[in-house]
Amino acid sequence: MFIKQLSVFLENSPGRMISVIRSLEEEGIDIRALSLSDTSDFGILRLIVSKPEQACEALRAKGSTVRITEVLGIGIADQPGGLGKAVQLLSEQSVNIEYMYAFTSPYNNNAYVILRVEDNEAAAAVLQAGGVELLSPEDVYAMGKE
Repeated sequence: MFIKQLSVFLENSPGRMISVIRSLEEEGIDIRALSLSDTSDFGILRLIVSKPEQACEALRAKGSTVRITEVLGIGIADQPGGLGKAVQLLSEQSVNIEYMYAFTSPYNNNAYVILRVEDNEAAAAVLQAGGVELLSPEDVYAMGKE
């Protein structure tokens, strides 16, 4: 039920991100979604990829500091207010969202959101009870191959 997200810690300097991207390319690993945040000294590249365990090993072998975190993925209507329902459900149950990022697919009219929350089990139960589509890891890892 939970999706494996890679968090790659990068020195904030030119060329660091391309080395990660090329390492994944060399391993035949597709990037499904990503988010980059930074400070003055380092950045955190968060990735959802087609083969998370293989990607983690490949990046560590090249000297990257990588952590795998379990996150939730949800499918929502790609229209105004689509995200509001899910966020409202979580808010009403005092489930804190630490961060999130979204992406769309050209194959349907949905948007997809990756959520990092304090308690995945509680958030999943709240969302399912509220009728929000939870994505399986297999759904996300295979996206783009429809």
